[in-house]
Amino acid sequence: MAEPRMRQRQKGAQFPPQDIEALILAFHPSPTVLPGSTSVLDEIITDFIIETCHAAALSASYSRRQKIKVDDFKWVLRRDKKKLGRVAEVFAKERELKNARRAFAFDDLGNAAGKRGLNELGGLGEGEEGDGPKKRGRKKKRVD
Repeated sequence: MAEPRMRQRQKGAQFPPQDIEALILAFHPSPTVLPGSTSVLDEIITDFIIETCHAAALSASYSRRQKIKVDDFKWVLRRDKKKLGRVAEVFAKERELKNARRAFAFDDLGNAAGKRGLNELGGLGEGEEGDGPKKRGRKKKRVD
C-alpha cells in the first residue's frame, strides 16, 4: 500500500545497530553479525511498521475517523494469529500492571481515603473521630 503523501525516506538506519544485532542474536546462535544483515533487517522492520500504520490509517478512514485506535491495528493483524496474540498478551500484561499499581494506591495518601486508611492503622475505628476539624455550617432545626 502506498503512503497517502509520499515523503523522502530517511537515509541510513532507522533503529540503532545494537538493537538490531541483539534481535538477530536472540534468534540466531551465530556469534557474529554481518553489517549487511543488520541493514536488511532494519529496512524490513521499517517497511513493516510503515505498511502496518498505513493499513491501520485506512481502517480508521473506513470508520470515518481521523485518529488511529488500537482496534485498527488489531484489525490489520487479524489474519496473523501470532502477532495478534502477542498484541493481546502485551495489553493483558499492561492491564495487570495497572491493576497492581492501583492496589498500592500511592496517590491516595494525601486524599481523604488515604487519611481514613491511616486512621485505621493508627487505632481509630469507624465512628470514632480523631482531632480533626469540627463540622461547619448551620445546625439542623429540631422539630418537636
